[in-house]
Amino acid sequence: MDWTTQRCLVTGGASFIGSHLTERLVALGAKVRVIDNLSSGKREHLSGVLNQIEFVHDDLMNLEVAKRSMQNIDRVFHLAADHGGRGYIAAHPANCIGNMALDNIVFKAAAEDDVEHITFTSSACVYPTDIQEDKTLLTESLVSFDHRGGAFADEEYGWAKLMGELSLRAHYKQNGLKAAIARLSTVYGPRENESHALVALVAKAFIKQSPFEIWGDGNQTRGFTYVSDIVNGLILASENIMDASAINLGTDEFISLNKIASIIFEQTAWSPPDGVKHQRDKPVGVLHRALDYSYTQSKTGWTPQMSLEQGIADTIKWYFANNESSKVKQNFEKRLLAR
Repeated sequence: MDWTTQRCLVTGGASFIGSHLTERLVALGAKVRVIDNLSSGKREHLSGVLNQIEFVHDDLMNLEVAKRSMQNIDRVFHLAADHGGRGYIAAHPANCIGNMALDNIVFKAAAEDDVEHITFTSSACVYPTDIQEDKTLLTESLVSFDHRGGAFADEEYGWAKLMGELSLRAHYKQNGLKAAIARLSTVYGPRENESHALVALVAKAFIKQSPFEIWGDGNQTRGFTYVSDIVNGLILASENIMDASAINLGTDEFISLNKIASIIFEQTAWSPPDGVKHQRDKPVGVLHRALDYSYTQSKTGWTPQMSLEQGIADTIKWYFANNESSKVKQNFEKRLLAR
């Protein structure tokens, strides 16, 4: 695809993932509009491209705002959402369920303005939680709207994302809105905040927390996926998926939090003098989650490129260069539960 001919809207474009996507689209030559209410995103995330994009500070929960944002747009990447790490979604179920309203407003505005294509960032939280007690790779077919018992999502956030998928498919069926659904899994990298597990562990090493606290027993696993790989996947989804079907964007490696901590200790040349303290009373979600991306590869050619070790090294470098220990220590527990 020749992206130099495309006018793109990135909702939530000042967010962690959204800002990286915006930068990539600019590099591809696309004309980019970002809309973000800055409730969790940061304008400085876009500092490198702010003079090359149109930035709109407004709230998409207002239908008229959403309609205005779609004017003269060819492709939409819908990343705006009320979400955070496991601590946030466990403590803010009403906030997370509100994503259903947000998604419906965005999809309605896109359909009515004849947008050519929309890519929706869904989540691996849509997958049935009862099959994630063991190390079972999750395939797209494990979620179904066509038979009884085809859905059993992860907390209110997961249900809201699943309803977002259903809403988008309805617009494809009724209005012909071309669309792709990308189910993301445990994204990490520069600009992510401490409410997510990997960056939280990096932050704890940065402030030299000892004993070093890990939520749960640390044996819970995730398919950690670097942000640049996610951005590549979103662009490939926009280019190749038209029928509002879902694809997985996430690695197929089950990596434990204990393993992540050990890599961080090695790469920072530091380990906690008082050892590791496992906090078994903290929310941890499902025990194991990683994605089978074979269908995604067959449809789009996507495969993750970043190694875990290099991705963690790049994240550590960014975090250590952009934070002050004294400031991180302030209200650190609140950081772990924030957006």
